[in-house]
Amino acid sequence: MRHFGIDVHLRASEICEVDGGGGVVGRDRISTTEASLGRFFGGRGRWRVVLESSGMSAWVARLLEEVGHEVVVVNPRRMRLIAESTLKCDRVDAEVLARFSRLDPTLVAPVYQRSQEAQELRTRLRVRQSLVRTRTGLINAVRGTLRAHGYRMGSATARRFVGHFVELKLSAELRSALDPLIETLAGVTARIEQLDRELEALSRSDELLERLQTVPGVGPLVGVSFVAWVDRAERFTRSRDVGACLGLRPRLRASGGQEQRGRITREGDSEMRRLLVQAAHAALRSRQDSALKHWAEQLAMRVGKKKALVALARKIGVLLHHLWVTGESFEPFPQAA
Repeated sequence: MRHFGIDVHLRASEICEVDGGGGVVGRDRISTTEASLGRFFGGRGRWRVVLESSGMSAWVARLLEEVGHEVVVVNPRRMRLIAESTLKCDRVDAEVLARFSRLDPTLVAPVYQRSQEAQELRTRLRVRQSLVRTRTGLINAVRGTLRAHGYRMGSATARRFVGHFVELKLSAELRSALDPLIETLAGVTARIEQLDRELEALSRSDELLERLQTVPGVGPLVGVSFVAWVDRAERFTRSRDVGACLGLRPRLRASGGQEQRGRITREGDSEMRRLLVQAAHAALRSRQDSALKHWAEQLAMRVGKKKALVALARKIGVLLHHLWVTGESFEPFPQAA
């Protein structure tokens, strides 16, 4: 096995090779393009290539795997030898990654690389997320401008905001100034609604997604996002690992028989974690009675609602994976069933 580290950048990437004894046997710098990477790594047998997770790592890792190499994408938050080094440059970073390949890459928490289909689905979900944030910014800009001119808008959902604005009695000058924002807002809202309809149609066409949505608080958005995030059910050997991967487990420091637990780690996908917390809110507000809801309500009385919501979010994530693996349907009261 030959060991390579590659420090990937937008224009050029630094490559370092070390041998089994730890000696540097080669360095190269190539442009970060599909053609250059294919020429360098193609037709060379099977190597182990280590790179840090970044916005470009997904397609680079997929390309290297297609030409037959073992690819390990590591978590940059665990690479303290790079982040906190007093001698930091592309050549040194690539060498550090290559040396981790020779030792044990699992020490720096390899990042899971999704399939092409899951990556495309997550891209659609990110587009929706960006549009929702844009809509929120436009609404805040309109509200702030109206407030500065002595007008107040009552409470309104994002979908009804444009209609409420039209009903306001504004001066012609102010309305003319805000019309471009309102027109953009209407267009963004229409696009979000179209994406929501597409997600709902997708969730109805898949048996797995329909089963996942039987869990209280889980709708089309949460169900589709969870499936796209997990990608393959066998990714997790135990369902309970889902909560830890999403940063929903508490920090733990144990030494010499003493144990101290802190806040949740907040590692992993922040958007998926946020959606599960939203699902936990919806589950607690749901009229559907279940053992899951009773458990969360009792926990809230002991530790407070905020901690109970986080615990419920973790439990929902674990439950979704369990239903996926076992093929079972959600039972509100499993012991009674």
